[in-house]
Amino acid sequence: MTIIGFHLETSRRFIGQAEVELREGHHMQASEKAWGAAAHAIKAVAELYRWPHESHADLFRAVNNIVRISGDPEIRAMFNSANALHQNFYEGWLDAEYIAICIEHVKRLLTKLDAFMDADNNGAGGAI
Repeated sequence: MTIIGFHLETSRRFIGQAEVELREGHHMQASEKAWGAAAHAIKAVAELYRWPHESHADLFRAVNNIVRISGDPEIRAMFNSANALHQNFYEGWLDAEYIAICIEHVKRLLTKLDAFMDADNNGAGGAI
């Protein structure tokens, strides 16, 4: 399996786990799994484009690159929802309704990132 495949598979597994955790009332775990799904999806794109993706700062830079290339600022907003879930893992202040909405944002982000990678046709232009 490629590194890109690993990140995509992990992302898909984590978003499914996030939904299960939320249904079971494990709000902090649901939050972290959804964050992980978003982070791994961004890492997959970053790997394709050969962008750094080891730190949170790298992920945010990759999101900005994706928005610049795609022209879709909603990607940034959806990633910010994922980041709120990451913070919630440590602080536990979001309620189930808010978490569910953010998980939906992450699912939409994953769909958009899949389409972004498909549109690239593996001809990534390299670093921006």
